[in-house]
Amino acid sequence: MLDAIVCGAAGRMGATLVRLIHEGRSLKLAGAVESADNPQIGKDAGEVAGIGKLGIPIVAELEPLLKKEAVVIEFTAPAATLEHARIAARKNAPIVIGTTGLDPKQREEIEKLARNGRILISANMSLGVNLLVSLMGKVAGILGDDYDVEIIEAHHRFKKDAPSGTALALAEPIAKALKRDLGAAGVSGRKGIVGERTKEEIALLSVRAGDIVGEHTVIFGGLGERVEFIHRAQNRETFARGALRAAVWLAKQKKGLYSMQDVLGL
Repeated sequence: MLDAIVCGAAGRMGATLVRLIHEGRSLKLAGAVESADNPQIGKDAGEVAGIGKLGIPIVAELEPLLKKEAVVIEFTAPAATLEHARIAARKNAPIVIGTTGLDPKQREEIEKLARNGRILISANMSLGVNLLVSLMGKVAGILGDDYDVEIIEAHHRFKKDAPSGTALALAEPIAKALKRDLGAAGVSGRKGIVGERTKEEIALLSVRAGDIVGEHTVIFGGLGERVEFIHRAQNRETFARGALRAAVWLAKQKKGLYSMQDVLGL
């Protein structure tokens, strides 16, 4: 059984991962990490996750936990994620990253670290979302410039980044297929008299409300018809189960940078 260390163990995703690892048969919880100022530091990871005592305390440092082989599963914040990726690469430990909101420089450093380590990074670990991402370029290429592209994403009120990493992952193959620069064509909001919609626009519109787990709608709107692709996550387990599947897969791979598309063979 493969040892797993959960970074962000006191968060919503982290607690779900701890519970599913305990319930499953492929991975064994070997460590739990949180930021040094988190009030759950020192508490048992199982008790924090609501499943009873596991004998695994939540600690503030990843490196001491990597004395033996283990896969790291990372759902924290960008700065912490980058530091954990550095440690994992140094210790030759595979790391699965589900953190969103990484800036271009942070992403670039992770890509460099993957030259000497095993890193899997994905904005969304859901199998359904990754299947959807794999289809977007083909759909956009077939429908072409006569169909307007609008992407609407909705998440809980606590999400800090917008648009979501998943919305960007859906938009990128669309922009590539349509030969557009997403940085220039992307529209994140509209207000006032903005004039008619241009053909080049790819809208990424964000909703933040209540406890919405995650919803993404991609609209291809033509004159006389529209085609919609919708993915709704009912709970966080879909992301956690995908991350656990990725962790088992990554542990068997060579050094390099991977995504959920690789896990699923898409």
